Amino acid sequence: MQPQQKSSGSGFGSADQSGAIVCGQCGAPMPTGMRFCRSCGNRLGEGPAEYTETVRLPNASTAANAQFNTQYAAGMGGGIARQTGGYPTRRRRGFSGMTWMWIVLGLFFAFGGLLSSFRSRGPRSGARPAAIFSSPRSFVAVNGLRTTDGGVTFTDSSPPDGPADKAGLVGGDIITSFDGNAVTGESQMMDLLRQTPVGKTVEVIYLRDGITKKTLLTTGSEAGVDQLKELYDSRPEGRGKFGFNSNRTSVISNPETKTFGVRIDWLESNGPADLFGIKEGDIITDFDKIPIRTSEELASRVRRAKPKSVVEVGVLRDGETLKIPVTMGRER
Repeated sequence: MQPQQKSSGSGFGSADQSGAIVCGQCGAPMPTGMRFCRSCGNRLGEGPAEYTETVRLPNASTAANAQFNTQYAAGMGGGIARQTGGYPTRRRRGFSGMTWMWIVLGLFFAFGGLLSSFRSRGPRSGARPAAIFSSPRSFVAVNGLRTTDGGVTFTDSSPPDGPADKAGLVGGDIITSFDGNAVTGESQMMDLLRQTPVGKTVEVIYLRDGITKKTLLTTGSEAGVDQLKELYDSRPEGRGKFGFNSNRTSVISNPETKTFGVRIDWLESNGPADLFGIKEGDIITDFDKIPIRTSEELASRVRRAKPKSVVEVGVLRDGETLKIPVTMGRER
């Protein structure tokens, strides 16, 4: 018979009527010499806590028991150690929070790269190709481009031998189609020039005096146009002089009488035009066989005429068409 043990709360064992030791926590019988309950894990004097079970081999020496328990603990990861409530626990294997963060970031950048590869394969339907913005735009070499009824117009084609000049376009012409595309305004015309490769020959449809005409135009580069302008500005013979003021002229456009040109409202006394028979009030319809429809185009044609050269000037005077040769002066 084992001596009865005091029970002090649930943390101690006690003896029943037969003298057997029972767990003060759950009432389960406890073998003699045991310091913990195998049913609930209660440890005498400490309550439920971590413990290491000591296995005692019957008929074995103390040294043998110690060696067995050492090997048992090593082989089982500490035996039945780190046990709470009578159930063994196992460390959960998995990724740490930092590892998961790097995995998510990696997946995010991989997804972004996949989207970029799809976008780089080509523009979506209706989208403008990126090459249009990266490549230089084409030039036609005109001044004063602006929107007008039916398309776009301009004041003059300059410099000499530029794309528009070679194509026969003059100030006042209205471009209605460019390379098969209807032209509706200045901004849309500029978009077409950005889309057109430099050096491409395109068909241009335009209106002059209400009549539809066609021509072929080979677009130029900005550097090419600048070079033509530099050659023109630095030519040794200088610029021509006519003896008029472009600000003192009037554009005449009368479809009913089919009168189109620029009226001279003032002439320099003893200037080339005055000396060779041009009079105030005359309507200049062409200059050196080039149609004149704007004051800027007339001024441009006068400047490009070589000094001392003879230029034929078409004039409408009192309903009569005249051809007057004028020897050009030199602009100082």
